[in-house]
Amino acid sequence: MYQETPAPQALRSVVRCLWRSVQHVPKRIVPDGCVDLVAGGEEVFVAGPDTAAWISEVAPDTQLRGLRLRPGAAAAVLGVAADELRDQRVPLARLWNASCAEEILDGRALADVVRRRPAATDTAVDRMLTHLARAPARIGAGPSGLGERQLRRRFTLAVGYGPATYLRVLRLQRAIALAPASADLAALATAAGYADQSHLSRECRSLTGLPPRTYFS
Repeated sequence: MYQETPAPQALRSVVRCLWRSVQHVPKRIVPDGCVDLVAGGEEVFVAGPDTAAWISEVAPDTQLRGLRLRPGAAAAVLGVAADELRDQRVPLARLWNASCAEEILDGRALADVVRRRPAATDTAVDRMLTHLARAPARIGAGPSGLGERQLRRRFTLAVGYGPATYLRVLRLQRAIALAPASADLAALATAAGYADQSHLSRECRSLTGLPPRTYFS
């Protein structure tokens, strides 16, 4: 079971959603460009941002609750550069004081803990994220007023990896969303913005660890 709920209105500039999950078997987690704050199984940790799939393994019937930060918000909210968290699961107590993790384990809402930490995201990075979502074939500096090298550095600190990797993740997430309505892999590749079906196959294997016929089934 997995269920998402909208973020509280006051947190929507930095939080994409809240979620709950009950795992009965190991679960494959694929990159989505986000960082999650996760509580369950007597631990609280920060997950992501990922560049490849990983397998979440917890005791059967473990209940997890999470808060998914918007791309680019992790550094501002957590107080650490997002690229330092790349492909890692980090105990929250290593980033904040241990009392925050204890409050969450005692039942305090993740949103309440995040609400106490006012955060301002990098507006240049926010504009770049919007630019990439609207024009995914053009990495460029976008309408930021910054040089490409400077913007790339700030983007990596905020998001966890550079624009090229983020675009790969964005394209995969678009393919996942479009897969149920696509007639076949060739049509899916075109709709999601891949050069061709072979491009989709290579990227799917790289990011999910599975061939597309297996993953999208």
